[in-house]
Amino acid sequence: MAILRSSAPGPEAAMTSADDRSTPRRRFLRTETGSAALLLAAAVVALTWANIAPAGYDSVWATRVAVTVGRHGVDQDLRGWVNSGLMTFFFLVVGLEARREFDMGELRRRSQLALPLAAGIGGAVVPVAIYLAVNAGHPSGHGWGAAMSTDTAFALGALALVGRGLPLRVRTYLLTVSVVDDIVGILVIAFVYNSQVELVALLVGLVLLGLVLVLRQRGVRYGPPYFVIGLAAWVAFFKSGVDPVAVGLVMGLLTFAHPAARDDLQQASERFRSFREQPTAELAQSARLGVSAAISPNERLQSWYHPWTSYAIVPLFALANTGIPIDARFLADAYTSPITLGILIAYVVGKPAGTLGAAWLLTRASRSRVRLPVGWAGAAGAGAAAGIGFTVSLLIATLAFHGVQLEQAKLGVLTAALASSALAWAVFRITALLPKPARQRALLGTTESIIDLAVPVDAHRDHVRGPAQAPVTIVEYGDFECPYCGQAEPVVRALLAEFGDVRYVWRHLPLDDVHPRARLAAEAAEAAARQDAFWPMHDLMMAHQDALTPADLRRYATELALDVARFTEDLHSHVHATRVAEDVDSADLSGVSGTPSFFINGRRHHGAYDIETLKTAVRAAYARARIVGASSRGKAGEDRGRL
Repeated sequence: MAILRSSAPGPEAAMTSADDRSTPRRRFLRTETGSAALLLAAAVVALTWANIAPAGYDSVWATRVAVTVGRHGVDQDLRGWVNSGLMTFFFLVVGLEARREFDMGELRRRSQLALPLAAGIGGAVVPVAIYLAVNAGHPSGHGWGAAMSTDTAFALGALALVGRGLPLRVRTYLLTVSVVDDIVGILVIAFVYNSQVELVALLVGLVLLGLVLVLRQRGVRYGPPYFVIGLAAWVAFFKSGVDPVAVGLVMGLLTFAHPAARDDLQQASERFRSFREQPTAELAQSARLGVSAAISPNERLQSWYHPWTSYAIVPLFALANTGIPIDARFLADAYTSPITLGILIAYVVGKPAGTLGAAWLLTRASRSRVRLPVGWAGAAGAGAAAGIGFTVSLLIATLAFHGVQLEQAKLGVLTAALASSALAWAVFRITALLPKPARQRALLGTTESIIDLAVPVDAHRDHVRGPAQAPVTIVEYGDFECPYCGQAEPVVRALLAEFGDVRYVWRHLPLDDVHPRARLAAEAAEAAARQDAFWPMHDLMMAHQDALTPADLRRYATELALDVARFTEDLHSHVHATRVAEDVDSADLSGVSGTPSFFINGRRHHGAYDIETLKTAVRAAYARARIVGASSRGKAGEDRGRL
């Protein structure tokens, strides 16, 4: 089914397939999961290459490459260009995703920030403590940074493989924890594993990053200035001795994320319409810029760089860093060395213990005011998967170790990835054996979801179909002239017919810039509601979306046996314009800019609106409502017991 993407411009907005309609978070998760296979393949190729032709493997990555301008330049080997050059883009994406979560994702409610922050820090501190304990008295203790960071792509890929059918919330929890984890890792790289710092060069780099803030405050949205400043800051950090990948993280964290604004979308539509009327190169460029400006810089940069980092840069990093010659003697020595054992135990034991322990302590300390966004089984499985510390761990290992010690560290990281994947599989396999209610509670927990719907449903004001006390409420922001709302209408009817205890609410969102008759149609529906005929008028207009002229609307009023004179007077005097405007305002507050947009129990539904997709979403809402209801009843019982 073709659907409307709410942030797209144009006379009807852009069309895309159902699979392509998703939030930035869903696209991030899907890309990371898909790239895990390439990452694994690159690691296998590197191991094969290093064992078949070790001299060739080392010589290729030791090739010197220099970029010079006059007497100045940057000179390092090919592996160094991958690790500190290309990986800067990887950390840019990490920073972008962290910022997106902070502005629009699970962390936008600041009370939700404490727990993933604590879990991420706990998941770093406990593995480091275990590594230091295993390496106590050994000079290898300085390599503790290689035992702390999670590989987001590999961990999400493993979670998709070993935990098929898991709720999205579990994967989102792992993503938020691993983002915190990655930020801690990059801070360690920048300030612990660096050579002697050149303060002048570092100061220049910091001033350049400050210039990014100045440009952002002045509203500069043109990309090239930021790229030039970022490149100059990268060179300055490189010359200072601080690992320049930190520049990518900072640039990402400074890039705001926000939903497409209605004014920006309308401006994009106007520019597209101008191009349609007079298709010139200048107007084509203007239309492109209008479309681009409607999307937040954060989402634009993620769409550009995330596929490249996931499908090219990170696999290339694995190819450059995971090749180690393996034989029986090396394995015997490595698996008895404190480096390999320290990393292995730190990840397999320390990661789940650290994330779960920190979450438990914070929950207890806050007296359950701060709670996990998932169940304890979901948190345990995600914590086990977080023990896959591939990319950042290998990057730190190359900074902390050399020679045989580096090879032992790499083996520890690779072995920990396999063992952590197996542990995550065991956790979710055991959870799958539980009865369904217990399994849902173990995976989803009892924390109430973040509510995206800014204005709650008011049964005395809103137009409602279905039982007043239904456990699941679907709110649709729609436009009577929007063809995609017309496509959704039979799907909604089928949903209501199948689920008897679902409540459906219609709210108006006429897209005036593309549907000139939509606002009058919305007022007509309200005029019919004044005569207790909202839903019959709604159904007629949805069935005849191409016939919404004033004469058509009067004809529908006649068919419904309304007081046509009163109906016509209401339309002529725009009696209900304020009521429609209130719905539009509530859509703006909820970040809605396109139609149809659905909310299920207050949460924005992102994805297709075919019957199967909506049925899946409704079932998930049912499960969530049951868990929260059972939790509320349990607390009420405890309160009565105390009394």
